[in-house]
Amino acid sequence: MRTIPFAKFVTVSVLLTCGLITSAQSQDKSPPQHIARLMTIGIDGSDPRVIFETTDIQAPNWSHDGKWLICNGSMAGSKTLLRIAADGSTQPEKISTDDIKVTSNDHILSPDGKTIYITANSHLYTMPFEGGAPRRISNEHPVDTGFKYFLHGVTPDGKTLAYVGVNKVGNDAWGRSDLYTIPAAGGPDTRLTDTPAPDDGPEYSPDGNWIYFNSELNAKIPGHAQCYRMKPDGTGIEQLTHDERVNWFPHISPDGKWVVYISFPPGTVKHPADKAVILRRMKADGSEQADIITFNGGQGTINVNSWAPDSKRFAFVMYPK
Repeated sequence: MRTIPFAKFVTVSVLLTCGLITSAQSQDKSPPQHIARLMTIGIDGSDPRVIFETTDIQAPNWSHDGKWLICNGSMAGSKTLLRIAADGSTQPEKISTDDIKVTSNDHILSPDGKTIYITANSHLYTMPFEGGAPRRISNEHPVDTGFKYFLHGVTPDGKTLAYVGVNKVGNDAWGRSDLYTIPAAGGPDTRLTDTPAPDDGPEYSPDGNWIYFNSELNAKIPGHAQCYRMKPDGTGIEQLTHDERVNWFPHISPDGKWVVYISFPPGTVKHPADKAVILRRMKADGSEQADIITFNGGQGTINVNSWAPDSKRFAFVMYPK
């Protein structure tokens, strides 16, 4: 199929009048049946393009050769990974994950483009880019901790993965979320953050000097997440956004110059699917913050890094009815 250009600097108010959908209640659950529109857009908001439209597609990664968007979604009634041409010239193709059902939208590509790292069954797996049987690389934890892995980042040398570790607190299965690393080949977990404030979305800068993430570290009200960065060992934390909105998932461009993040309305808790969100950009140090596009979206829109390799465009998903 061909791509369909939108008008330049679109604020998709029409989409916001189309009605809302039921919020996702956990990070492993998708919204119910709705329109999911896979898009790409320029960093300045120019040249928005519709790549594909269906009822279930989320969280695009852009392949390092620029040819593909790797998403999770449904095909033939099964949850899976999908590959679609970044210019919209092909229909989605299933990427085989053997007997592993991919319901989580937390997946990333290795720096050499040969490997997909996925989150499934609350664990981390590695598999070939072309598809194949995933191999688990995460560790077993005591059952009473309810520990869950959610993958978000990989070092430029491909040796270390950054992820969110979720621990049960009392009867709350999502009670505490901290940031960790683990060797990409498998090995011990290393905790980077250790506070009651929820952390999420850890992603390495292209030079390996920073991990970008979102956190409620300095929040005065529950749910008021902002964007941060820190050194790879968890020290030197810097807050990058300071506003009334709820800001998640800072994704840094391959050239290290720009960060795109999703901004939810004030009062939002976590990153639900049914919100009037804004995609915003800022320089790597948090300066020059500006809106790119407004639309109906949230969970699944931009959970993982979706930058094109030339740093000029990025991919995302919106959810109009």
